[in-house]
Amino acid sequence: MAERRAVVVEDDPSIAELVSEVLGRAGFAVTRVADGSQALAVIAETNPDLVTLDLSLPGMDGVEVCRRIRDTSDCYVVMLTARAQEIDVLIGLEVGADDYIAKPFSPRELTARVAALFRRPRGAPDQTRAASPASPAVIDGGAGLLVDRNAHLVTIDGDVVDLTRTEYDLLCHLATRSGTVVPRGELLREVWDTEFTGDSHVVDVHVANLRRKLRLHSTTSWIRTVRGVGFRFDGA
Repeated sequence: MAERRAVVVEDDPSIAELVSEVLGRAGFAVTRVADGSQALAVIAETNPDLVTLDLSLPGMDGVEVCRRIRDTSDCYVVMLTARAQEIDVLIGLEVGADDYIAKPFSPRELTARVAALFRRPRGAPDQTRAASPASPAVIDGGAGLLVDRNAHLVTIDGDVVDLTRTEYDLLCHLATRSGTVVPRGELLREVWDTEFTGDSHVVDVHVANLRRKLRLHSTTSWIRTVRGVGFRFDGA
C-alpha cells in the first residue's frame, strides 16, 4: 500500500510539531505549512489524503482555505479550532470539513479521529454508503420523503434535498431505525465512527442543519428530540 500523505496547516510551531509527530507515527508522510496560500499550493502539488487545518491562520483563514480545497480535492479535512463553541458555527457554515477538533486535544484523540475518517468511504457523495443487501435500497419516510441509498438521493415530493455527506448519513441511520430512539452515542459510533462522546453536541448541530433543510421542502417534522437520550425518526 502506498504511503498516505498529509498536509499540516498550522501557524503555531508547537501544535504543528505535535500534529506532525502524531500523523508520522500513524504512517503518514507529512508536509507542514504555516499559511493558507502556501497550503493551497502544496495541496495542489501533492494531492494529499489528509489535511489538518487550523481555523485561525494569518491572511486567508481556515474557512476559506477549506472551501477552496473542496473545489479541487476530496481529501479528508480535519479542522482544528481554539474553542469548542466555534465547532457549532463551522458546522452551520458547512465549510466542507470532515471533522472538527477543539484545542487542546490529546495525541490519542487525534489518532482515533483520523483513523475513524479512513474507515469511512472517501470520494464523491454518490459513491458512499450504498444500500447493503440487508437494508432497503429506498427508504420511504412518509409524507413524501424518499431516500434512495443507491443513488445517494433524498427527495421530498420529488424535489431534491441538498444534504452534506454527514447529514445524509444521519438521515439514513435515523430513518432505518424509524420509531426507535437512537442515542447520541450510537450516532457518533455509526455516523462518525468514533467513541469520543465528549463531542456529542456536534450531533445536535448536524441534526439541526438536517431539520432546517427538510423544512425548506415540507412542514412535516420527521426527527424528534428525546431529551437526555437522542433522536427518533417518525416515518411512515
